[in-house]
Parts: sequence; C-alpha cells; structure tokens
Amino acid sequence: MCKAFSCIIGKDMNLYWKLGIDSHSELIDMSPYSDNMDCKKFVRIEITPDNNDYLFPNKWTLKIDSEKRPRWFSPAHETECMKAQNQWQSQLDKILVHKKIVHPFNDIVPPKCFTKKIKRLLYDWDSVGGSVRDSVGDSVGNSVRDSVWDSVWGSVRDSVGDSVGGYTGSFFKIQKWKYIQHKKGAYPYQSVVKLWMLGLVPSFDGEIWRLHGGHNAKILFEISKKDLKKYK
Repeated sequence: MCKAFSCIIGKDMNLYWKLGIDSHSELIDMSPYSDNMDCKKFVRIEITPDNNDYLFPNKWTLKIDSEKRPRWFSPAHETECMKAQNQWQSQLDKILVHKKIVHPFNDIVPPKCFTKKIKRLLYDWDSVGGSVRDSVGDSVGNSVRDSVWDSVWGSVRDSVGDSVGGYTGSFFKIQKWKYIQHKKGAYPYQSVVKLWMLGLVPSFDGEIWRLHGGHNAKILFEISKKDLKKYK
C-alpha cells in the first residue's frame, strides 16, 4: 500500500499530488506519464514520518519507490518534493485534530458505577443507527485515505470493534458528515467519544448493548435495547 505523502515527479520537474490520493497509479492517471515511462521520465515518491505518527511526526523522510534511483533525480527534485509535502501537510492540518490517541482498555480505569449520564450516552450512540455507525469512516476516508486513517486507529482497531470509527472520526474537522443530519461543524458521534474517554467501549448483538472496559475488555454493563429507551 502506498503511504502518505505520495507524489510523482518528472525528470522535467513537473510534480503531481493531491490530498486524499496516496495511490501512485491514480496520480499517474492525473499526469501525462504512463507506467512504461517509470524511472525514465518520472519516479514515484513517498515522504513519511520516521515514527509513523501523522499526529505528532518527528522527521519526514523521502523515499523513491522504485528498484533504483534514476541518475537524473537531483537535489532540486528532492527539494520540490519536500515543498509539495509541506503544502500537503498544511492542507491536512486544516482537517486533522492533533491530540493524543487514547486506548480505552489500556489507558483508562473504567467507572464502577453506571450512572444515568452514561446510559444516556449509550442511548445516543444507539440512536445513531447501525448502518450509520458502520459508515463513520467513509467521510474521513474520502479526505485522507488509508495512510493517515491507519496511523490514528491502527493501535486500537483490533480490540474495540466498530465503535472505533466513532472515536477516530473525532480526529478530523469535517463540516458535514455523511449519512446523518447534524449541525454544521459539530461532531455527531460525540457520545461514543465520551464513553471512550471513560474507558468504556460499546458493543451490540442486535438485542443487548454492552459496555466493555479494563485490560481484558470485560463486559461491565449490559442493557437491552428496549430498556435503553428509558434514557431518551
């Protein structure tokens, strides 16, 4: 998989990139080049943070994505690529929220008492609807694609189920989220973020809602969908 930041640059110094497109193949389609010109007329470039952290990157390193570095690729070509990466970063920073990633099971001690406020948060998450909850990532994916998305949620996605999308979405400043009505600029899935920050992750089997927490993601609370409606 290509990684952000991706671009292609020609021997002629023409450079092509676009926020949301990591695929070199797609970038080639945007250019006058073709695959059979690779290394003769242009090269594929990736510039990524050494610590693989797009929220708090340390040093960005340029890599030529080919078997060999063409002789024509000069320091001037590298400088142009780094300039483009800076422009990409500026665009990304307009939609990216730089905050610490929290793992709900490892970083937070969950509450022992499940108050009405917590149940109301769970009700709000339930009211979003299953198909919408599953599609939270779509709005983000169209903007930053897999590389940046994965850098935010890769460390937690294997252990928290579908609500990870609701949490991860809070890292992006998107004015209008797909598939749901909400106030412009407001994050419509804040209820699951608040649960997450309490160390609680919801799961649903079609009838029963559960809240998981602690190092083993134990079931700490259960309530039927019917009973949850009392907290509307």
